[in-house]
Amino acid sequence: MKAELLVRRGVLAMAFAGLLAAGVCAQDPTPQQQDIQNDKKDIHQDKKNLAKDRADRNADQRDINRDKRQLAREDAKYGANSAPAKAHRKDLRADRADRNADQRDINKDKRDLRKDRKNLRKERKGR
Repeated sequence: MKAELLVRRGVLAMAFAGLLAAGVCAQDPTPQQQDIQNDKKDIHQDKKNLAKDRADRNADQRDINRDKRQLAREDAKYGANSAPAKAHRKDLRADRADRNADQRDINKDKRDLRKDRKNLRKERKGR
C-alpha cells in the first residue's frame, strides 16, 4: 500500500509539472509573433511615408528650378528690383524651405525604417 501511494503521488506530481510546463510554453510565442507583425506593419508604413516624402521633395525641387528660370527672365526683362522679380524671389525662398522640410522628413523616415528593421531582426532572432 505504501508503494502504491508513493507511485500515485509521483504520477500526480509529474502530471502537474507537465501542465505547468505546457502552460508556460503555450504563452511564450504569442507576444513574439505579435511583435513581429507590428514591426512588419511599421516597416511597410515607413516605406510608404518615405516614398511620399521623396515625391514631395522632388516636386519642390522642380518648383525651385522653374522659379529660378522665371526669375532670370524677369531680371532680364524688367530688372532685378521689379515687383515680379521680387515675387519670384519670395516664391523661391518658400520652395527652398519646403524642400528642406521634406528632406528632414525623409531623414526621419529613414531613421525610423532602420530602427524598425533592427527590431524585426531582434524579434526573429529571439532576443
